[in-house]
Amino acid sequence: MKYILVVPDGMADDPLEELDGRTPLEAARTPRMDYLAEHGTVGMVRVTPESIYPGSDAANMSLLGYDPLEYYTGRGPVEAAAMEVPMDDHDVAFRCSLVSSNGSVITDYSAGHVDTAVSRSLIELSKKLLNRAQKFYPGISYRHIMTWTDGPIDVLTHAPHENMDRSIQEILPTGDGESFLRGLIWDSLELLNDHPYNRQRIGDGLSPANMLWPWGQGRK
Repeated sequence: MKYILVVPDGMADDPLEELDGRTPLEAARTPRMDYLAEHGTVGMVRVTPESIYPGSDAANMSLLGYDPLEYYTGRGPVEAAAMEVPMDDHDVAFRCSLVSSNGSVITDYSAGHVDTAVSRSLIELSKKLLNRAQKFYPGISYRHIMTWTDGPIDVLTHAPHENMDRSIQEILPTGDGESFLRGLIWDSLELLNDHPYNRQRIGDGLSPANMLWPWGQGRK
């Protein structure tokens, strides 16, 4: 038997004033979904253990039959596996997002959904910020991976999409390896903010791809 899993992650969105306080899902015309709801079985299920943040990474792992308590170590290694990034037992993978920042807060976690070709050139430029222990692996749009040989696990990092408009000082990495990670964040802003692409974006009032944000670390 074959199954199709449709995971509308975040589809409900927030209530919007222009929709008279309704969410986009409430306002949408959804005849097929309505049919499925009327003729199928509807219920609720917890797909992530209470001890794990219910993000899409752990939730999808669970939906595919892998117990997050046994297999989940962080978003970084999950996405590294999807990108076929080589990792050994000594490597720690971080998700490394290209974000928009004004120097005080993260203003756009996706850097305006930066074009993949542009983002890869920015990641290539940023390699000069790494030591011999770290490597960048460019991905799609704003999503990239940094591996760190014998890198830190016991460091608190924050997902940029959960912390937009918060002071960067409040959400900088803390713990083992924080000095390098904080340096990477600030040095990337200094390096990338003056890139011609970002100068043009800022001049046009658009979101630049001017800061690297490492988070979601874990071993394979």
